[in-house]
Amino acid sequence: MNPTKGQHRDFDLQCDAAGQLVFVDAAGVRHAPVVPVRDFPITDPDHWISICDASGRELAVVDDLSTLEPAAREALESDLARREFVPQVRRILSVPADTEPTEWEVETDRGRTRFLLNSGDDVRRLGPHRALIVDAQGIRYLIDDTRALDGFSRRIVDRYL
Repeated sequence: MNPTKGQHRDFDLQCDAAGQLVFVDAAGVRHAPVVPVRDFPITDPDHWISICDASGRELAVVDDLSTLEPAAREALESDLARREFVPQVRRILSVPADTEPTEWEVETDRGRTRFLLNSGDDVRRLGPHRALIVDAQGIRYLIDDTRALDGFSRRIVDRYL
């Protein structure tokens, strides 16, 4: 790849015929498949993305998506979109009072769902108006702006924050 925005890129990213992400290092060696991992998926999704080989060894770090050439960026973003699943909570429908674990029923940008919350510690504040809920299975649910929630949903979230 050609350097962009002052960054030296000694690698390329592309998709192969099977749709897998391929890392091509400076020597032209192809590593496939590779797995991109956002180091800060919620708070800084466009920066610090590790590219790891099949055994989990880090091959490179993309410090800023905007420094990649368009084709490499598109390949990386496409692969990340297939791997990531972070539904956004639009409304909380029901949460039993003061029991742990607690079964939540919520409406998300991907539809209605139920999940089990192990403890109140699994609801975390991300800045003044964002929250992250991690269910018992490790699935993350994002509340992008608690102020946009209806009154009932806001009261539930505030109880946990």
